[in-house]
Parts: sequence; structure tokens; C-alpha cells
Amino acid sequence: MTSHTQRHTIARQSGLPRAPEEDAVPYQLLTVARDDKSATITLNRPEKRNALNTALRDEVRAALEELEADDAVSVAIITGAGPVFCAGFDTSEFATSSPAEVFAGESAHRYHHRLQHFAKPLIAAVNGPAMGGGFDIATLCDVRIAAEGAAFGHPEIKFGAPTLYGPLAAIIGGGLARDLSLSGRRIDAQEALRIGLVSKVVPADQLLAEAKAAAHVIAEAPLATLRGVKAGIVDSLSWKFAP
Repeated sequence: MTSHTQRHTIARQSGLPRAPEEDAVPYQLLTVARDDKSATITLNRPEKRNALNTALRDEVRAALEELEADDAVSVAIITGAGPVFCAGFDTSEFATSSPAEVFAGESAHRYHHRLQHFAKPLIAAVNGPAMGGGFDIATLCDVRIAAEGAAFGHPEIKFGAPTLYGPLAAIIGGGLARDLSLSGRRIDAQEALRIGLVSKVVPADQLLAEAKAAAHVIAEAPLATLRGVKAGIVDSLSWKFAP
């Protein structure tokens, strides 16, 4: 059977337009919307504060793989449905495994690896609280733009889940990253801007437009160049998820 990605590749190579039914994989827990040279992934579990259960992590990984293979897309944006960006890992999974075991499991590892090694620029449009694994999504993106009501924190350390120090330290420096990783304290959007965690803070109703505008500027560069720069960024990281 020909995969969705293979169909896109065949269409590109043949010069044929994609059929409408091939425009997006039918995800259950997120949406993917293309707009010119960018695509927006929206985590879509608002009733669960977009918590990252195994199914959503696997869909995020699949969506990134789909967009990475699509040469019509130069930049991807990640945001959340509802008032919360992402509340972190779904604590219901901790009923059968410890937080440390869930975080170190194969599903979590493949998900983190795909986020960090996505071969194109990745923008986090942080529409609300980004806690735990939601904070990690933001730090694993290349650019972060926050709504005024956004907040960041690692509360998971209080119940035994390890925090992701390395990518955060690469953005804000080791001292502040240690503070946030060890204390679990919550910071608001303005403090995030002050410490360099986010590039811009905007009203909530302007967030997606700002993220798309940033994506448009980035996408003015050739895709091959963007891929090369992104590869250099990933190679420069001192802490990486192994394949």
C-alpha cells in the first residue's frame, strides 16, 4: 500500500496536483492546516488541557514526519486548542507506570527525538499555560511567540517526573534553566520575554497571525538553505535525543 508521504512524493515528482483527500492525514487528537509555505499543528484535546497521552504524542510525531516530507511546507507552527497550550504529559498514564518510566519509554523518546530533530524551522505559538511537557514542546521549537496569558513551568518535578534541562539551558542559559528545572516555579509571559525564552508577547487574538507572519518571513529563504541551517542548529546542541 502506498503511504500518505509516498503519495505526496509521487505527486511532486510527476507534477500532478495533490487530490483533495490527500491534503491532510485524518488525525484524531490534532489538526494540521496548511497556509502557503507554512503549516499549523494544533493540539486538539482542550477538554484535557491538551495533555500529551501516548496517542497524541504519536500523532505529533506523525504530523511532523508528514510535514518534513512535504516540500511545499517550509515552516511548521505548533499551538493548542482552547485556553491552554499544553498541560504536559497526561497524568492518567502514571496509574500503571511511574512518571520517570513514562518519560523514558519508547513512545516518549521517539516523540522528543522527532520534535528536536525536525528538519525545518518550528515555531511555538504559545496560546496559554505551557506546563511540563508543554514547556518542553516550546523549548524544542526554534522560535517561541507567546500570548499575554501564556505561562511556563515544570511542576512535574514535584511528583517525580524528570525535567528537560538541556534544551532550556540552550535558550536561557544554565543558571536560569537550573532554577526553573529544579524549583518548578511558574513564570508569566512577560518574564519569559525578559529572560529571552520567547521572542515576542502579543494579545491572544493576534497570536496565530504573528506566528504566521514570522513563518512567512522565514519561508522567504530557500527550503534547502533552511534545512541546512536547521541541521547546523541541531548539530550544535550539546544535549540531544538519540535516534
